[in-house]
Amino acid sequence: MIDVPKVKQLTGLPRMVNCTLAGMTKAAAIAAPIFLRVALALPFFKSGLTKWDGFLSLSPVTTFLFEEEFKLHILGHVYDLPAPKILALAAGSAEIIFPILLILGLGTRFSAIGLLGMTAVIQLIVPDGWANFHLPWATMAIALIAVGPGRLSLDHWIAKAVQ
Repeated sequence: MIDVPKVKQLTGLPRMVNCTLAGMTKAAAIAAPIFLRVALALPFFKSGLTKWDGFLSLSPVTTFLFEEEFKLHILGHVYDLPAPKILALAAGSAEIIFPILLILGLGTRFSAIGLLGMTAVIQLIVPDGWANFHLPWATMAIALIAVGPGRLSLDHWIAKAVQ
């Protein structure tokens, strides 16, 4: 949070600037978490939708990708994914469930940790995507873990209700 000097001690233009900064800080504190939640949720949710052919039915393309195309790139070596069918089901489920929870602001920090873990695995599968995709996703997930879901979330309302 920005350290804003006491407004009463300031006069004229400095006071006006300080009041403006204080108002912007309050507005950003409300808006930032919801924007972070939506920005992180959307790419994963869109990806998750492509993995299913219907309710609880993985598409054949998804299974093929996890069995044949997706490989782990670790220390200059390439490895097959372990248990590709289980990983495909887990990834497809997580890419739907975590984004929905993020949008609702329910279990926000746990969902962000889950998507951060997925981002780390995706980085091992697609190492060239770091600068354009994985770094922003990781940054958003870490920011949500740090700042929490914000006031416009079910987590916040639940916390208020149990106090």
